[in-house]
Parts: sequence; structure tokens; C-alpha cells
Amino acid sequence: MTRAVSYARDALWLCLPWLLLVLVLACLRPMAVPDEGRYGEIGRWMWISGDWMVPRLDGIPFFHKPPLLYWLEALSVGLLGPQVWAIRLVPMLHAALMLIGLYTVTRQWAGEALARRAALMLGSSLAFLVGGQYVNHDMLVACWISLAILCFGWSFASGERPHVGWARAGFVACGLGILSKGLIGLALPGLVLLLWIGWTRQWGKILRLPWFSGLALFCLITVPWFALAEQHHPGMLGYLFGTHQFGRFTATTFNNARPWWFYGVAVLVLWGMWLPWTLVAAWQAFRRQSLRGLELLGMSSSMEQITKLRSLAWIWMVAILGFFSIPNSKLLGYALPVVPALAVLSALGWSSMQGWRWQRWLWRGLLVLGVVLAVGANHVAGQFIDKFSSRDVAAALACRAGPADPVSVLGGYPYDLPFLSRRSAPMQVMQDWAGLQGKLGDEWRSELLDGARFDAQAAAVLVPLSTLPTLAAVPGQWLVVAHTALPELAPTLGAFERRIEGRNWSLYRSPGTSEQANCSP
Repeated sequence: MTRAVSYARDALWLCLPWLLLVLVLACLRPMAVPDEGRYGEIGRWMWISGDWMVPRLDGIPFFHKPPLLYWLEALSVGLLGPQVWAIRLVPMLHAALMLIGLYTVTRQWAGEALARRAALMLGSSLAFLVGGQYVNHDMLVACWISLAILCFGWSFASGERPHVGWARAGFVACGLGILSKGLIGLALPGLVLLLWIGWTRQWGKILRLPWFSGLALFCLITVPWFALAEQHHPGMLGYLFGTHQFGRFTATTFNNARPWWFYGVAVLVLWGMWLPWTLVAAWQAFRRQSLRGLELLGMSSSMEQITKLRSLAWIWMVAILGFFSIPNSKLLGYALPVVPALAVLSALGWSSMQGWRWQRWLWRGLLVLGVVLAVGANHVAGQFIDKFSSRDVAAALACRAGPADPVSVLGGYPYDLPFLSRRSAPMQVMQDWAGLQGKLGDEWRSELLDGARFDAQAAAVLVPLSTLPTLAAVPGQWLVVAHTALPELAPTLGAFERRIEGRNWSLYRSPGTSEQANCSP
């Protein structure tokens, strides 16, 4: 794979300007809730607690997803400090790896010109510039699903026998996909590849894959954590795969219910300005036209090879979007795994413009437009995030309280507050917990209650509302209250002194105590 290493090096230089732009945008945008606050704090807590086995939210086990994101976030926080941009570096580097993989494989498959075009389209899209800096599991699993499809696809297309090295890389990508977000890390590449192998009639090559070494690598990556976590917390596998994998796919009780056509809009948002050339490629395929213009690109690959790449890209996009359109719950980030396929198709569609007089100026204008759209979207997202953020109260708490001072929250759960205020101890969360058992849907309280079943000691942070008067009588107690709950809770808060009134939350303290601000709030 020496040539592939050389291509990957070229791809890195191609990717670097876009990665630097994403880093700048990531430094400007405030932390989003709930996702970035939740997942970023789990990674930070993993680092400060030293518990690399169990992901924890407010000290309570959180087994909704496998741990790869949290491991990498913990390493990033340990190396760079608990900064928001440090945890965003994890999805950013996965977006970069996706781009590098796309360029590397496409260049071997179809030549440098098409690969460069596809990589630049991907780098200038909102999927890369905005989606690539959002902290959740979507970009990680999108990266590994894409790399698995590309590696296995090129392994099959590169000769009469599957290329062993690329196939092994595909097995590794599937393993990391499962560690990123569960079974879709294997199921989606498998679905796409089986359909494509059938379409291109390459069934005989399946038996020639390096099954022994490939599965050994796959199991080495996936088995240890799942086995150890289940051993220490029986029932974890059933909860993760049953409730949060199969359950989310089949049930109608989870959040984010969307109509079947939702992913058409998602593709429009993520791919935007390059979508017209995907439609050109669709028209060419519908009319069964030859890949007009490709001969002008100086590619060494045969038209048969390019046709295989085109068919893989179409099956890749349709199969994954079709899969995610089935469940009731739909999210924008679920469409990220199809973006490399869109890049290949758009690059093929653009090839029909070879020789057009204004092509170069249009190309440059669209790249600039991509940057402008990303900057604008980043700004709008930041303004929207502030409607739900607790960063003003978190800044005040970081100045006025020690990282281990007792803090209780009431009326909600400020996901971003522990990370932004650098808490080193869990917060007490006040609710009528006994009355909520069996009555909750897909929300923050069910997250905490579900996790509490796996660790009774950690569940001590879930305290009843009846403890509020006792709390007011203890000096040095901090209380963070959601403004939405203030009308109902106002009579019970009279014993507390309000220190900070933020945009969405207020900070109170028990009477008879004073603090020395350590910095300017």
C-alpha cells in the first residue's frame, strides 16, 4: 500500500486548509446543549475520574452509546485542557480522516482529477465545515462507515482477487464503527457492499476475503470493552443494543419524529451548493449515458472501473438514506455517512462540464460560497445555542465556587454547566424521582434514572425535592435553578440568596455564606 500512503499524504495537504477553517469556527461557537454538553462532559469526567471503563454523566453510568468518542475526548482534554475546541477536535479529525480516505481510494480507483474534485467538494460542504465540528457520535460513525465501504469496495474492484490489505483495513473500520455508535458500524457497510457486490456480480470474491485475520482484527477491537462492561454491569448489553439500538429503530416513543422525506431536506442542507451536480449524475445514470467528459481528465482507469465506482456511490447513498428513513426518529447527523458518496457523484456530474468556458470561475465561486455559508451557519447556530445555554451561570460558578463545592440543580439539567464550570464532583439533581418511575419518555430524567440502575452508589446524586429546606439550612450550598421552573418554585426559594440571574438559569446560595470571586464573571 505504498502508493496509498503517498496519496494519503497528498490528501492531508489538500485537507489541511479546510481543517484549519473548521478549527477557527469551532473556537467561535458556544457549546450546544444537550449533545455537546452531555458528550463533552462524559469525556472530561472520564479523564478526571480515571474510570475508562464506564462512561458517566454526573457520575451516573451512561450506556446509550459505546465509548470511542469518550476515550478520544478524554485524551484530548488530558493533552489540551478542558476547552470546548479540544473536545470538538475529535469529530474534526474524523471528518478529516473521511476526506483523506475518500481522496486516497478515489484517486487509486478513478484518478487524481476526480479524487481532488470530490475531496474539495466534501471539504467545502456544510457537512464538513459545520457537521465536522459538532460533538456527538454521528461524525465518528459516518467516518468509519465510509472508510469501510471505500476500503472493501476498492479491495473488490482492484483485481481478480480482493486486495488483502484494503480488506483488512475495512474490517478495522467496521470494528471502530461499532465502538463509535454500535451495530450500524457493521450493518450499514455490510448492506451497501452486499447490494453492490450483487449488482456488479462479484459474489465469488467474497470467499477470497482474508476472513481469519480480518475477523481477528475486528474482534480485537470490539469484544474487550463490551465483555468487560457487561461483566461489571450486568444488563448493559441488553440496554445498549436492545433499548438504544433496536428500540430506537422500531419504536415510536423516542424524540425527533420526522416524516419519511426528512433526509431529502437533510441532503439539501448538508450538501447544498453541490447538489445540482449530483442531479446531473442522476440524469446521466437514468439516461444510461456514458460518463461524458471523463476522458478529458486524463484518468488511467477504465470506464468499467469508473462505472463500478458510480454504482457503488448510488447504492451507498440510496441504501443508507433508505435505512434511516424507516425509523420514526430521524436526525440531520444520520445523513453524514452518505456525504462521501454524494462527493463522488457530484464530481462525476461536474465532469460533464469539461471544456465549458466559465467552469473555472464557477468552481472558484462555489468554493468561496461554501466558506461564506459555513461562517453564516456557524454564527446563526451560536445565537440559537445561547437560548438554552447555562454558560453565564457556569462562568460565575467557576469564579465564585471551588470545583468540589456542593452544587444542586433544580427544574432541569444544565448539560453544559459541569464542563464549563470545571466541576470535579457530581451535582445533586433535585426532582420528585419516586413519582417519575415508569412515567418518563425520551428525556434527561430518564437518562439519569436508567443509568442509576447500574450503580446504586452513584444514584445518590438523585435527591428528592423534600431535601430543599434542609439544603437552605446548610451554609455553603450552591443551587442552580432553571428559569422555566421559577414561577412554581419561587415560594420554596425564599430562604436562598440569588447571586446571579443568567439568561436561562439563576445561581443561588444558602444564606449566611460569602465567597471571594477568583476571576471576573
